[in-house]
Amino acid sequence: MASQRLFEPVIDQHDTWLAINPVQGCPKNCGYCYLQDLGLTRTKPEVLVTPEETLSQLLAHRYYHRDLTLALYTCTDALATPVTRAHLTRLLDVLGASPVRNPVCLITKCAVPDDVVDCITRNRAAGLPIQVYLSYSGLGPDIERGIDHDALRATFPRLHAAGIPLIHYWRPFLPQNSTPDVIDHVMDWVTRYADATVAVGTKIKPTALQQITGLWPQLADPHLDPQAADSLWPRPAWEWLRHVPDRYAHHPIFQTNSCALAYVLHRSDRAGVLNTPTCLSANRCPTAQRDRCRHAAPRQPVHERDIDQHLARLGHPHVPYTLNAATRTLVLAEPLPLRDRHNIAQVLALTVRAPDHPAERYWPGRLAGGQPLVIDAPQ
Repeated sequence: MASQRLFEPVIDQHDTWLAINPVQGCPKNCGYCYLQDLGLTRTKPEVLVTPEETLSQLLAHRYYHRDLTLALYTCTDALATPVTRAHLTRLLDVLGASPVRNPVCLITKCAVPDDVVDCITRNRAAGLPIQVYLSYSGLGPDIERGIDHDALRATFPRLHAAGIPLIHYWRPFLPQNSTPDVIDHVMDWVTRYADATVAVGTKIKPTALQQITGLWPQLADPHLDPQAADSLWPRPAWEWLRHVPDRYAHHPIFQTNSCALAYVLHRSDRAGVLNTPTCLSANRCPTAQRDRCRHAAPRQPVHERDIDQHLARLGHPHVPYTLNAATRTLVLAEPLPLRDRHNIAQVLALTVRAPDHPAERYWPGRLAGGQPLVIDAPQ
């Protein structure tokens, strides 16, 4: 753990969404958590800005765009303490009363109490599209320390009964939760209540390899290059997803958050996943959703002036690039931080390639060219 707390930006860009982090620090201590090396686990959450200030910063930020999904409190669990829950409900009310109508995601491993359910419901009725991600992986208290797994399981039927769109977040996959018994225990429950599942392998940022090898010692094998991968998968979990049992055939399972959100929001793909190997082989997408994506109106052509304007907005007005307009692929000639590249990709609906930034602290993500790495059990 870091000797001091290192806070992330209040408004930050991830590979799927715009992260909104007005409160940071989590009292939980999940062994795989990417906040560990920032000193943000096993700590009292700190309020950095008020809900009202959060809205102001969001609307003024260079990353903000009305089409982006907002992920709230990714540097804490907003349901973990009374202070964070109060901040959450106030922020949802502030967003609901504002012009913001971006899709909103709330990700949690905690029970969602009645006052938060009521807050979500009233702001959805006001036109704010809120989805809840329940992060339930089948890992035990030896790895997800501080999580009440019984309360987490009981939250699925409660949110389902309240009519709140519910995505099961099945991450990360480690050898400990990749056995048939664990997988069936999770899926037999969540498929009754969740609208879809997002299954995500283990992701490793450059500063966290030692942390993850403590949970998955095989990753220390010098013949492996785990940090070059988009995600890491134990072979049993990967094969299970390739051959999902018939009893789960009705349940959508995605490896891409953007596709799960498109499905739940009744929208088409705009992240460039359609007809890729991920779309055709990895995602178990309903026929109606595939048809929605295939028959969507063509995206507006992208022009160099759009790219020039957005690069200038991000503070990179003179970066050389080439654009293949037919494939919507932008190749930057200079390194840019991943957060900037992800923002360009999401706002302009482009695939963005660029040299690696030497000071990068984040995993590259599938949209930056990384691919899954499937790891066999040791012999």
